[in-house]
Amino acid sequence: MASPSLERREKGSGKSEFRNQKTKPENQDESELLTVPDGWKEPAFSKEDNPRGLLEESSFSTLFPKYREAYLKECWPLVQKALNEHHVNATLDLIEGSMTVCTTKKTFDPYIIIRARDLIKLLARSVSFEQAVRILQDDVACDIIKIGSLVRNKERFVKRRQRLIGPKGSTLKVRKVVLDTMKNIHPIYNIKSLMIKRELAKDSELRSQSWERFLPQFKHKNVNKRKEPKKKTVKKEYTPFPPPQPESQIDKELASGEYFLKANQKKRQKMEAIKAKQAEAISKKQEERNKAFIPPKEKPIVKPKEGNALCDVKVFINYEK
Repeated sequence: MASPSLERREKGSGKSEFRNQKTKPENQDESELLTVPDGWKEPAFSKEDNPRGLLEESSFSTLFPKYREAYLKECWPLVQKALNEHHVNATLDLIEGSMTVCTTKKTFDPYIIIRARDLIKLLARSVSFEQAVRILQDDVACDIIKIGSLVRNKERFVKRRQRLIGPKGSTLKVRKVVLDTMKNIHPIYNIKSLMIKRELAKDSELRSQSWERFLPQFKHKNVNKRKEPKKKTVKKEYTPFPPPQPESQIDKELASGEYFLKANQKKRQKMEAIKAKQAEAISKKQEERNKAFIPPKEKPIVKPKEGNALCDVKVFINYEK
């Protein structure tokens, strides 16, 4: 009788021969292996794939704000109905303000608890039930982005967040678009590149090539919109010494010698200064009046040339005819 070790060797040698007999496909393109054929879908995970179920119970819970309490009360029966189809229990605690999901003995999909966790997170973040329940599908995913700490200035944060809000309160679904918007890059630039990528993906020849030459390159321009003042103040050079003290009226009179004059003499000087100003004003007015009597300059008389005279004669003769 053959020993069991010999039988195992024979079986092992048979497997190695079978592996050696497999022929590799010749001249097979790598792009065909990387691309997914059109119309192909991954088969859904069923109970036949995991008939024994899960060994242990898993649960997740999340808190929700006070203003979401009324909405969650209304839609909670629908949430329980959607999760019961996947054998997942859901509880709503209004006292603590929390939602909890947990698996049961009948749960067969190990990843459904992660999708149920995302469902309650979306409901807590003001997403409607009709949109949040789509996360239970295999071809749908979500990404929660915390943008509260990306911009310090509150006014800038509100303006940039407003760019992400679409029609009827819907938001853009790409993470890069959201992060770039918080960095003051308008979402229209990223949306344009996504549209170009979608058109390039339809071409079978360009799937395996680089798309950088087709994508637009946008440069960030930080334009300073601060208005410049009309009157620009020029800063003086710094000096450690204080400015000189201005002269007082007494100092000025001492310098000119008026301080030592008598009262009559001071009055006489003031009257003379007033009369001098009056004389200047009268002379200016008189000059303006005399301008009207000055005759204007006459233009010099230009003597006509001989050629011009002949032309005049010809015109006169033609007129007589």
